[in-house]
Amino acid sequence: MCQNAGVCDEKQNFVTNLYYKGRKPGYVSRQNDSISNLRNKNLIFAFLNEEGMSDSQKPIPHYLIEKRNIINLILFTAFFALVFINLYAPFGSDKWFDLTKIEFFTFSSLVILLGVLVVVISRVLMYLVSKRRVITLLMFFLWIAAEIFAMALFYALFEKFALHDKREFIHLINISARSTALVLLLPYSVSWLYLSWHDKKEQIRILAEGNNTPDMIPFYDDRSVLKFSVKRDGLLYLEASENYITICYLNKGKVSKYLLRSTMKKLEENFAGTNIIRCHRSYMVNFEKVKVIRKEKEGLKLELDNPEVMDIPLSKTYLTNVMQNFAKFSEA
Repeated sequence: MCQNAGVCDEKQNFVTNLYYKGRKPGYVSRQNDSISNLRNKNLIFAFLNEEGMSDSQKPIPHYLIEKRNIINLILFTAFFALVFINLYAPFGSDKWFDLTKIEFFTFSSLVILLGVLVVVISRVLMYLVSKRRVITLLMFFLWIAAEIFAMALFYALFEKFALHDKREFIHLINISARSTALVLLLPYSVSWLYLSWHDKKEQIRILAEGNNTPDMIPFYDDRSVLKFSVKRDGLLYLEASENYITICYLNKGKVSKYLLRSTMKKLEENFAGTNIIRCHRSYMVNFEKVKVIRKEKEGLKLELDNPEVMDIPLSKTYLTNVMQNFAKFSEA
């Protein structure tokens, strides 16, 4: 027995509409191909992380592992470290030897370059690993912690054995770790903020250009990188399979498919308010392409206007939303 009278009445009206205009029972024709524009704000915030996934398991932004950005980060970190050691002089480094300022600058530069080798090796390894698997935020932060420890160990060993420091090695590690954390975390943070700002600016630029071609629908992967665009009237449906989305579309009149690493939840948020509607746990459909809604023994089906495309299932969970959109199209 139905617990919600409003929903029951709406579903009953839907079944009644299956006899619309004297057609055979089980068929409904869509009267209009109208469509609302994509909401730009949803695309601008396409980089937002998927709801329900643990923050630590979300992938890091793509710009953190791009080769050019890695090189710039290493150079910026080396420059910052050089300025830091000359101004702050950790470990009392300016008192190690009786050196002039120019001699100390030269000596500290060599030490910094040796220490930065740790970052170079680390980032090369990170870049190679990113080609094989997705690096999550948790993995990224642990990686940075390992960099700090490795560089702190290097400087502590240098202090202990090269400069014959008499203090306990654990004490040297502790001091070195604090100084190294400043040397690395500050430029890392500044770089991340700058790259994030630059990436958002680029996204906005793409969207602005897209406004000149409103027929194109952009698709972004799980790292918010624009991977695929298709004309609005060429998109048929989207099918989800774990962390991948199959985009079914028309290419020169033929049905083609493109595999995108993303989630149905994210795409549903991006396409909110458009004619691309979720109709099933695993499917979204371009409602502009829906020809009839048919009731079968297995349940409701959406038949598209292309005979080569399979019928798309319509589940009870999304029935109300589909009905509301159907009414919207019918009224237009």
